[in-house]
Amino acid sequence: MTDETDTPGPGTAAWDVRELEDRRAASDRAYLEFLRVQDLSAGLYVLEAGGIDRQLPHTEDEIYAVVSGSGRLSMAGDDVAVGPGSIAFVAAGVEHRFHDIRERLTVLVVFGPAEHSRAGAT
Repeated sequence: MTDETDTPGPGTAAWDVRELEDRRAASDRAYLEFLRVQDLSAGLYVLEAGGIDRQLPHTEDEIYAVVSGSGRLSMAGDDVAVGPGSIAFVAAGVEHRFHDIRERLTVLVVFGPAEHSRAGAT
């Protein structure tokens, strides 16, 4: 498989997290976007234990759903523990970062609208 973003069929698509993780690992990148349509994009983000999250605020709203691992997420002054089943919303432009990653953190990320689609907007 390639590390390209998938184009869903007419209104439907399905993925296996293990296959997405294999694609992400093969890309040698922390983030693999696997879906992009006009109004949203989705990806798998992996940070190793002890890793550093270097992301900057995004121009789109986003939702994180932790698939596995544990750590903490700082968002606009709030700091919360995250682990399997944790879900967080971060509005566009809000400073946020995963930290204190105790075990490999695998996170489903959903952007609305699609990531970087507002980057040129004023």
